[in-house]
Amino acid sequence: MGRLRELGRAAVLAAGLLGMPGVAPAANLTAVLEAEIVTLDPHYIGAYITRTFGYMVFDTLFAPDGQFNYRPQMVASHSVSDDRLTWTFTLRDGLAFHDGSPVTATDVIASLRRWATRAALGGRLMAVTASLEARDARTFVLVLREPYGLVIETLGTMASPTPFIMPERIARTPGTERITEIIGSGPFVYSQADHRPGDRMLLRRNPRYVPREEPADFLAGGKRVLIDALDIRVVPDGGTAAAALQAGEIDYMQYAPFDLLPSLERNRRITVQNFTGPHMFTGHYRLNHAAPPFDDPAIRRVLLRLVDQGEVMAGFGLGERYARTCAAYFTCGGPNESTIGAEVLADPSVDAAREALRRTRYANEPIVLMVASDLEAAKVSTDILADRMRRAGFNVDAQVTDWATLLARRARREGWHIYGVHALNVDLGSPLTNSVINFNCQNSGNSGFMCFPEMTALFDRFARAPTAEARRAIAGEIQGIVYGQGVAVPWGQFAQPAAWRSTLRNMIPSAIPLFWNVEKP
Repeated sequence: MGRLRELGRAAVLAAGLLGMPGVAPAANLTAVLEAEIVTLDPHYIGAYITRTFGYMVFDTLFAPDGQFNYRPQMVASHSVSDDRLTWTFTLRDGLAFHDGSPVTATDVIASLRRWATRAALGGRLMAVTASLEARDARTFVLVLREPYGLVIETLGTMASPTPFIMPERIARTPGTERITEIIGSGPFVYSQADHRPGDRMLLRRNPRYVPREEPADFLAGGKRVLIDALDIRVVPDGGTAAAALQAGEIDYMQYAPFDLLPSLERNRRITVQNFTGPHMFTGHYRLNHAAPPFDDPAIRRVLLRLVDQGEVMAGFGLGERYARTCAAYFTCGGPNESTIGAEVLADPSVDAAREALRRTRYANEPIVLMVASDLEAAKVSTDILADRMRRAGFNVDAQVTDWATLLARRARREGWHIYGVHALNVDLGSPLTNSVINFNCQNSGNSGFMCFPEMTALFDRFARAPTAEARRAIAGEIQGIVYGQGVAVPWGQFAQPAAWRSTLRNMIPSAIPLFWNVEKP
């Protein structure tokens, strides 16, 4: 059956990809990413695909290396006063935007202020900022009202939206409006003339880009582009993209389909890149706290007894190499890993959940599960939850939709109760960037309209904590609230492997596709 499916997909390929006009030259690297890049404004939206685009076209002041140490990127040097209130930053020589204009301190300030209106982490920094001003063309000074423990981590965060730098005249665009001119200072140049929506996007090597001298190390170090252009193709079907990869028609695909991993791994012409730790995903069932009956924490907590992470991972067909159970809310292996409150996830049982549900006020109200049909992991995980909920006594109404429609429905306080989704551990590892909870008490559908003021106070303490140890302890307190209140339910930690032609050399192993440093013979 699997071989027949591959042959069928290859037939689709022959009629589609192979017939695409405009064959790329050998020095171009052809890639299929997780989705089409639709929104090009890297401040406007938190979509991962827009962040990927952002790292190609724009640049950041600081960036994490492979060990998640934050290193200077656009910044040449910085200093902080003894009272830790005044931070002075000097930009590197040779920084220029794609239109040839130099990158200046005023560009940086305008970009940071715009980004902070869209990113929770940036908003927190601005809330404790007394002033942010340019001293000269290459130097800017940040003065705080009080010490803040995450200045460098905030300026270098890879959490999406990410603090990419753009020209001041563009950064003056309100954060509520999308920018229409895409000019960065990053290693690749976007050209609207090379962009055919629904088909392809061509990002050309930036001849003006001056890399740092250090070797490339994840998002830090020298971003040396060794290809002429990155040719990004739009191929919605993963099987078609995998067939194209094996046929040599594309060089890279971001997400190898789970069911095709064995055949890709057997192909010596293909490299399958597994991911671990921060480059893995963690899935959650997110709950609508505004809609009965999940406004009742006792009913929410039933799901903590019900969900079997091992069953979800098995449903993906992934073995221990690609998946694991994880009870740490801020990810296993991350800097804020904790066991506080996690014992509630031990020994999941339909029978125990049924008995717990019987003791609540649940009165057989329909529970609307939104099932995203176009996200493999989200669909499989939610289908498994629907089955277990029915067996435990919930009246389940599973409604299949696409992801875009799900997001629109999520913004309403009624009409839905649960959906499954996953996010990268690099984003979930901190309370301030964890998308499940960081909009707490902000009337946001993203967090299920939950509001726990004690959690918001802990967020503030976390941001001001002077050491990693202090932040870890506070994260444990937050995790205790999350599990005590049944805020959301994690359903496992897993990798979505990338795959590329083995002729490519020096690919940076990253769940965010990075195309500097790579050579294509």
